[in-house]
Formats: sequence, C-alpha cells, structure tokens
Amino acid sequence: MIRSDVKHNPYTRVFGKEPLEIVPRVVQMEEMIDSFTAEVSTQQVYMITGVRGSGKTVLMTEVVKRLQEREEWIVIELNPAKDLLEGFASRLYEQNGLATFFKEAKINLTAFGIGAEIQGASPITDIEVAIEKMLYSLKKKGKRVLVAIDEAASTKEMQIFASAFQLIIRKDLPLYLIMTGLFENIEELQNDKILTFLHRAPKIKMNPLNSSGIIMRYKKTFELSDDEAREMAALTMGYSFAFQVLGYFTYVYQGDYHAAIPETRQYLEEYVYDKIWSELSRNDRRVVYAIASAKGGKIQDIREKLGMKSNEFSPYKMRLVKKGIVDGGQRGYVSLTLPFFCEFALDRYYEENI
Repeated sequence: MIRSDVKHNPYTRVFGKEPLEIVPRVVQMEEMIDSFTAEVSTQQVYMITGVRGSGKTVLMTEVVKRLQEREEWIVIELNPAKDLLEGFASRLYEQNGLATFFKEAKINLTAFGIGAEIQGASPITDIEVAIEKMLYSLKKKGKRVLVAIDEAASTKEMQIFASAFQLIIRKDLPLYLIMTGLFENIEELQNDKILTFLHRAPKIKMNPLNSSGIIMRYKKTFELSDDEAREMAALTMGYSFAFQVLGYFTYVYQGDYHAAIPETRQYLEEYVYDKIWSELSRNDRRVVYAIASAKGGKIQDIREKLGMKSNEFSPYKMRLVKKGIVDGGQRGYVSLTLPFFCEFALDRYYEENI
C-alpha cells in the first residue's frame, strides 16, 4: 500500500535540500569547526569534494548551522555564478546591525550601489579595498566571517574571488572559506598557478556514510528488525543520495523497502547516473563497463578484458577513483562505489555499442 501523507516524509529526493533524517559526518564536521574556531586558526579554507549526491552540501550546511549559533560568527553564502566580491560585500553589509556599524566606521560603499552616502567619507572605488576595510572593522569587534560556496568551479568569477581571498588572509583578517565541488572542478582550481594557497588547502573527500548510522536511522524510521535494517542499509552502499532516495520510497511504500527498489534505481539513474555517465570519456566508459562486467574485480582480469597493460590502465583507475566512481582501496582489485551503478553501466554501454 502507498502512503498519501508524502509531505511528512523525513527523507528527500531533492539535491541540496537538508532532509530531516541524516547520517552526520561527525569527524569531518568537527575537524572543520575546530580548525576555524581555534584561538589561532589552523586552517582558513576547506574544500569538500565528492561525486554528485555524496552529501557535500549537507556537510557544508551542518558546519554553517553550527557556526551561525556562535555570536562571534557571521556566515555569508554566495552564488558562484555571480560576481562574488560585490556579492560578498553586499551580503556582509546587509547582515543584521552591520549597516549601521559600517556607517559609523565611515565605510562608504555607494560606488557599488551598497548603502547610502556617508558625510565626510569619500566613496571607496576598489571592491577589494572595501572588503578589507569591512573586515578590519569586524576584527576589532571580535567577529569572524565564513564564506560558503556550493558547487564551485574554476570560473573567472571564482578565480578573481580566490585571488582576493588569498591577499586578505595574508593580512591576518578573520575571513574563512568552505567550498564544495566535484573533484575535477576543485582540482582545476587547485592547479591554478596564481592561487598557491589552494594547493595547501585541505580537501574533505566524501567517503561512504557510516553503515551503523544508516542502519540505526532506517531501523528507527521503519521499525525494522536488525537484519532487515542491515539489508536495507547495504542496498545504499553508503551513498548519501541513495540513503535518502531509498528512505523516501520506502516511506511511500509504508516500510516495504523491497517494493521501493525499482523506483529508487530509476530515480538514481535519471537524476544522477545519466549525468555522471555523460561526463565520462569514451575510454572511461569502456573501463567502467569492464569493471562492472568482471567477476570479483581483479585488476589483472579487467586489464586482460580491455587489452591494457598496467601503465595504460593505472591513469583510468586513478581518475575514476578520484571522481568517486571506483573504489581502489584493496590492492589488486577495484569495484564500483555507487548502488545499482553496475547494472546501469552494463545496460548503458550495451545500448551505446550494439
């Protein structure tokens, strides 16, 4: 039987929306918060990377919420598709009580269409100078500012913002940054020769969710036995979006997770896997197909199937591991990391090559 009260579903099928039921990534979250909040900050930048649907946005949102609870923190979320520097100055100015504070500090931002004229203060015409003045004023007030950017990429806007950020933190100003992004986008940013500070910035890689956490939440939500909760959790392979989608359709089917599998698989394919597949090169797809069709995942067998030598196979393996599609943790073996992706890859490769 299907539920009619879907609006009360504690799970979500929407990317970026914070669900009611999550498996928190406690270690990674505490690492970022401890680094940012230390009396002398050990890090001012973190980059969160992972495959689509791995929970990057959820983790960033949890860090943002925790810091917003602290009186000394101001959090600014920016749209990476817009002018980031002017967007940052504007949003910072509009924070509760700060407009008056910046006026008293004689920071005139009218040249950028922000605020009103200030008697006795000429308009600042350089946006970086304006931001530095704002941050110097906030530092005196004991404030710290976190910028959160979701789905960052190596665009002109991002490069300009990162260059300015690099100069600002050299001046010991209280500015912090969290970015999420796909591996290839973050790597491109890090490899920019001008943005040297990003080379040293730590990356938080989104590994599979804690299986005990998934089991506990499924068991609680659906009143399952231990074995049933373990079986349901195993279907997700720790993939954050699958945890949500399987939970969503299981709720719709009143706890029958077996009935939820077909719709879960179809939803993952249409909303995630089609996009992942489209971003793979022809040879990447060939390698993924070989991994999906190999029994046991032994690299030697996969290479023989592909007709590749070890030095030919290794770059593909490394790239697919970094993308979060392949697990190469066990020496001599590889496997696909996403639930139902093996079947998807076999079907899709067959369709493209018949």
